[in-house]
Formats: sequence, structure tokens, C-alpha cells
Amino acid sequence: MASALFMRNRNYRLLFSAGALTNLGDGLILLALPWLATLMTRDPVAIGAVAAAGRVPWLLFALPAGVIIDRSDQRKLIARADLLRAAIVFAILLLALNEPSADAIWLLAGLAFLLGSAEVLRDNAAQTILPSIVDKKDLEVANGQLWGTEQLTGQFIGPPLAGVLIATGIAVPFGIDVAMLVIAAGLVWLITLPEQMRVPQSFIKALLEGITFMRGDRDLLRLAIVLGIANFIATATITLQVLFAQDVLGLSAASYGMILSVAACGAITGSLLAPRLTRMFGVQMCLYLSIAAWVIGYGSIGLSETAIVMPIALFVVMAGSMLWNVITVSWRQRRIPSTLLGRVNSIYRFFGWGSMPLGALAGGLIVALFEDEWGREMALRAPFVLASGACVLLLIYAMCKLRLSGAE
Repeated sequence: MASALFMRNRNYRLLFSAGALTNLGDGLILLALPWLATLMTRDPVAIGAVAAAGRVPWLLFALPAGVIIDRSDQRKLIARADLLRAAIVFAILLLALNEPSADAIWLLAGLAFLLGSAEVLRDNAAQTILPSIVDKKDLEVANGQLWGTEQLTGQFIGPPLAGVLIATGIAVPFGIDVAMLVIAAGLVWLITLPEQMRVPQSFIKALLEGITFMRGDRDLLRLAIVLGIANFIATATITLQVLFAQDVLGLSAASYGMILSVAACGAITGSLLAPRLTRMFGVQMCLYLSIAAWVIGYGSIGLSETAIVMPIALFVVMAGSMLWNVITVSWRQRRIPSTLLGRVNSIYRFFGWGSMPLGALAGGLIVALFEDEWGREMALRAPFVLASGACVLLLIYAMCKLRLSGAE
């Protein structure tokens, strides 16, 4: 069924292929961008600021992006966003070619902000266009393939490849990402779809219509809040992973890239098994298992004494995360009316992703606050231990309040 969908649906093949290319490029940036930041400074707050800058656009622009998506040709919007991202990454490439300096960290943060702004439009539009490309009955399969490929290229192949490429020059991964984005934009431009319905209302009225729908759907609103807390926790740890790997585990760029690849294996496993697991155990139980995986994974990293624990723990965390993603994205795409999907999806991701810059800053601040009293190593462990405890509370809330009605 999975291979049949790819073979019979030309538009899906183009979207899938474009996503694979952009995610491979993103995988290079996933390691190269924070590594470039660490070449400029060792300040955890400054490094956290770079990570936060890339996520702040979700807090600032997610709501208006939804209206823009529902009022635009989503195919052209995705292609133009990828071209804009290529131009921004090229600017980062030029910065990487210069001698690293502490002052340049803030220019890097500014470019990360611009890159994140383009991603808000691109990522929301890509989720919104999918129900126009595949049948509703194929959404779990399509989302599973897309999420799995994202992890294969963006986490399994991209980071270790970046680790190898950095040895030849820190600017090399950024140059490859530019090429990937340009090719992906061309593939998306080739997608052919019927004329899409445009939102006729004014900008404000259209936005309010999406907000009203979101407020009226208690299950959807609670799911967005849980996602926001989970992403806050995740970003607080992800921001410090590179410093944890360098300063606590003593890893090189190539070794850290291999750890991210193991994590990607977990993500691929979770995304591909999600449809089968939901049939076996049901949506509700799988959601609880996802959060339980975060509890175990974060706690294991924070308390670990050897480097081997980190990849195994991240495998568990990412498997749970992808199981969550496939379930909840497919549920939203069915539940939200197509004419509202761009706006409501963006509002949902405002809650879910808008917390990420706050989490990135929180991770850096936790280390900075605890370092003088506890020492560097213990301060770098603290965000992971705190994340595990927070996920315990999140699991209790989900079991008491979170219900995906109509999902079974």
C-alpha cells in the first residue's frame, strides 16, 4: 500500500522528493549551524539565543501565516519559500567563510531568525497541501512516509555527513543545502492541482474565523497545549545537546553526527510503525506511550555516565516523538475543514512551536545559573533531568484530560 501510493500519485512523488531533498539539507544545517555557533563562542546563553532565534518566528508569524496559506496558491508558496531559504543559507555560508568571532554570533542569530521565518510558511503550507494531494484514507501512510523520510535524510544521513564535511570546511554543508533547496523548489513547482478555493474574507476576519474554530474544539486546543509544553521541554534539551556531547562526553563533530543518526533510526522506526501500533493498541494508548518514552529518554541522558547511553536514549525519545506526530497530524488533517486547514493548523503550531524559542533560552539559562555552584558537567545534565520530571507531569495530565475523540 505504501509503495503503491508513491507509484500511482505523481503529485505525491514530487512533494515527497522535494521534502527528501530539503530535509537532507536541513540535516546538514542541524549539525553545522550550532557547530558554527560553538566556533564563535562557548557561551551557552549565546548559543541558546541562536537556537531560539530560529524558533521565534513560530511565535510571531504562525497566526498570520495561516491566513496567507489559505489565501494563496500553496504550491507556489512552498516553492518560493524554499528559494528564499536558499538565499538565507547562502548568506550563512558567506559568514562561515570568515574568521569566527564572538561578535558574529548575533549576526548568525539574525540569519537564523530569517531562516525560521521562511520555514513557518513552508512547513505549514506543506502540511496543509497534503490532503489535496492524497486521499484521506492514505493520510497515515503518507504522513508516516514523509516523517520517516524526514528523519532518514534530516537526522540519519544529514548530521553524520555534515560531521564529515565540516572536517573539510565549516562552509561546505551550507553550500550543499543551498543546492538542495533550489532543486526542491523546482520539483514543487511541477505539482499540478485543481484551482484551490480562496478565503474571501478580510485578513482579520479570516484570522478570527480560524481562532473561533480552535477555541470551540476542546480536544484540539488541549492537544496544542500539550504539544507546546512537550516542545518547550524538547528544545531546552536539544539546545544543549551539542555542548553536552562536547564538554561532558568529549565527542568530535563526526561522533556527534553518528549519535544523531541513531536518534534518527528511532524516529524512522516510530514513524513507520505508527499506523500498525495505532491499530494494535489504539490512539490513546500510543499517545501515552509517546510521552512515557520522553520520560525514560531524557532521564537516561541526564543520569548517564557513558557515551553509549545518549544514542540509545535519543532513539527512544525520537521513536516516541514520531509516533506522536503521525497520530496527531493525521487526526488534525481529517478533523479540520479544508477551507480552514491552513489557519487552524497555524494556530495549533503557534501553541505547539511558539514555545520552542522559550525552551531554547530556558536551557541555556539553566546551565548558566547552575554552572558556578554545581560545575559545568552537572549544569549540563540539569536540563535533561528536569525535562524527565516535567514529562512525568505531562503524562499525568494527558491521561486525565487528553482525548482524541473520533480517532479510533
